[in-house]
Amino acid sequence: MNRFLPIILTIVRGIGQAIGIVVLIFLLCRVVPGDVVDVLGIEGGLTSEQAAAMRQELGLDKPLVVQFTDWLVRALHGDFGNSLLFHTPVSDMLMHALPVTAQLASMSFLIGLGLALLLAVAATSTRSLFLDFTINAVNIWSIAAPTFCVGFIGILIFSIWLGWLPVLGSIGMAIVIIGLDIAGQVVKPLREELKEAVNLPHVRTARAKGLAPSQIAISHILPATSPIVLALSGLILTGLVSGSITMEVLFGLPGIGSLMLNAIHGRDYPVIMAAITVVAVSLVVINTVVDLISRLIDPRIS
Repeated sequence: MNRFLPIILTIVRGIGQAIGIVVLIFLLCRVVPGDVVDVLGIEGGLTSEQAAAMRQELGLDKPLVVQFTDWLVRALHGDFGNSLLFHTPVSDMLMHALPVTAQLASMSFLIGLGLALLLAVAATSTRSLFLDFTINAVNIWSIAAPTFCVGFIGILIFSIWLGWLPVLGSIGMAIVIIGLDIAGQVVKPLREELKEAVNLPHVRTARAKGLAPSQIAISHILPATSPIVLALSGLILTGLVSGSITMEVLFGLPGIGSLMLNAIHGRDYPVIMAAITVVAVSLVVINTVVDLISRLIDPRIS
């Protein structure tokens, strides 16, 4: 039982975090001044009687506990209600937006992690000063250059000045920008971990047998760094969400970020709750899974 206690506690902690996030999101949505009726009133000139009737119809006049309970029961059955602005099922809006965000996030993560591994392994196997300089440059780039600013400059150069890419909808540029940022965050600690792994006994034995440096790096050194790669992946995935949302808004991509921003502007509570809940719960699940895998491959964590 003691062996599985850390795993059980990790799962329970993840569930508690997900519940806490959902409650916090609901309260924050209600704390913001104004609601969708106020927005529609400004746009369409509703009378006070019409506004009151609309709030009653939408259930906005009920106590917060009742509103949250009603929403939670429906959400657990996959029903996030209808958009207050567009009168369409929120689930359909999410299904339309999720593939864009998933493609942007997954491709950026794979490119960033792949580039970081390639640079770190190559620098370890060849001990090249040029590769070390490149690693430091990419790392400094990720620290000093915010993705939003890089995206704006990219649009200015490649879309407006050169005309190579459209101003809106360029998911390829967004993937490259976020991928480079991820590579810069991962490559430096990964390179340091590889330096330490070079002195492990089984690596020295492989070198004594005359194996090629690239084979030693891939077959013997890289597997020893899997714990830190997993730990970094969990941190990167957490930051990837904010980066993806920013790029979606900047490049006009119809993903979760754009959907969330439009919903916030219109005080569209069901869409806000659904979008943020899906993103937050997904992050909790990812971090919990990464934590569990890390515990399984590295018992020292427990």
